[in-house]
Amino acid sequence: MDLVIARPEGLYCPAGDFYIDPWRPVERSVITHAHGDHARGGNQHYLAAAPGEGILRARLGQDINLQTLAYGERLLHHGVTLSFHPAGHVLGSAQVRLEYGGEVWVASGDYKIEPDGTCAPFEPVRCHTFITESTFGLPIYRWPPQAQVFAEINQWWQANAAEDKTSVLFCYSFGKAQRILHGIDARLGPILVHGAVEPLNRVYRESGVYLPPTIHAGEVKKSDPMMRKALVLAPPSAGGSTWMRRFGDYSDGFASGWMRLRGTRRRRGVDRGFVLSDHADWPGLLWAIEQTGAERVMVTHGSVAVLVRHLREQGFDAQEFTTEYGDDEEDITDTEPQSAEVLP
Repeated sequence: MDLVIARPEGLYCPAGDFYIDPWRPVERSVITHAHGDHARGGNQHYLAAAPGEGILRARLGQDINLQTLAYGERLLHHGVTLSFHPAGHVLGSAQVRLEYGGEVWVASGDYKIEPDGTCAPFEPVRCHTFITESTFGLPIYRWPPQAQVFAEINQWWQANAAEDKTSVLFCYSFGKAQRILHGIDARLGPILVHGAVEPLNRVYRESGVYLPPTIHAGEVKKSDPMMRKALVLAPPSAGGSTWMRRFGDYSDGFASGWMRLRGTRRRRGVDRGFVLSDHADWPGLLWAIEQTGAERVMVTHGSVAVLVRHLREQGFDAQEFTTEYGDDEEDITDTEPQSAEVLP
């Protein structure tokens, strides 16, 4: 019997009678991380890795019925031994290891293999069957070293400041924004953030992750000279909105794995694209799969067919899991919580 199967509610473990990142409300949910396509409201019980507690409660409600386990801590439930292991994706992200009847499965959720200092780095977990994402599962997706990308952002920011232009960098509010804050040179000027970013910054800081001081952009007047030297981090949904009027003359950029494609940069209509993803690239996916020692690989959301075909050519028993997971790189649910923030 397969340890994990696909059901209309989500990925289901029949032996343990629980779901992993369900997309419909269920009684027992095991959550890999707090991005909106993996952690949804309405479940009666949540189980997650302890470092993700603050983010989960901030996004789903302080009163959710949440139980947590430290990374590596084991829980026996209906004969299934369950544990969480770092996925390196965002704060609190985890792979779920399931062991039952001598079989070991690992559901990886979303992951990246380059450590970034804002979350526990990815740890390969040996298993018989590995469930992997494939968000960037095409050979064209190969990430430059993040230090190079942060240097490019610093240079862009400095050049704009020299021309009295605000630098507005669009990035996902949870994970990407904090990674950028942690990696850039904060000595270059003031850093402003959209109202969707700052509450998450607070959770990261409370978790012991260093982030430089940030200012809520809504608290700075358009006439303030600070604005023309600032770097502003905002979710993609802010682009083209009235919220942007406060910055006057600005240059905009977008930080995402999708910036690897020139056509995507053109469609976004931004001045600069920075290739920075919190997901594994093509070599990273293949490395992670190999490190598990798995003979069987179940592939979810992304370029599923391409990765399945490649793995089969390499001798793996590879199959597709159809899921409703989206892409947090393109999340459009980030909205400004304070009504004043949408005014010009």
